[in-house]
Amino acid sequence: MSLHDDAVLVLKDHQGQDELRQVYLDHLAAHPDGMWKACGAGHVTASALVVDPSRERVLLTLHKKMRMWLQMGGHCEPGDGTLARAALREATEESGIDGLALAPGGPVRLDRHHTPCAWHLDVQYAALAPAGAVEAISDESLDVRWFPYAEVSDVADESVVRLLEATLARI
Repeated sequence: MSLHDDAVLVLKDHQGQDELRQVYLDHLAAHPDGMWKACGAGHVTASALVVDPSRERVLLTLHKKMRMWLQMGGHCEPGDGTLARAALREATEESGIDGLALAPGGPVRLDRHHTPCAWHLDVQYAALAPAGAVEAISDESLDVRWFPYAEVSDVADESVVRLLEATLARI
């Protein structure tokens, strides 16, 4: 199965956000290349909010290009195979943490936003950090930092706050 086909199945199974979910499905139906950065009309991306439930904290990255505190994530790559693998790869690469595990149940949210390259149709997962996780700054970040759940709204935009709320409801 292709990554495109996996994305369609994941989106068809996603509960809630029906209008936005349909935008994603329509985009993929109209654009066979809709998973890839080269698709100028926009592309599906995968991200994951890294959480440490035992310590009630979330790991955010100060994104080098966007200059904002965000969840880990980005463009899909041909070797990903599935959206879940793309989200986990991005979370691992950008957090520096090995042993992350995606929360069961598939994506927790969808978020469509414009970036310098195009519209991102982001499929957002939650990633659980293992005990004793130690983060590392990647070359895509200016910083990575743990924030208590209650402080996320002080540093991040509404999309990250909504992702945290959906993640906490899931886990």
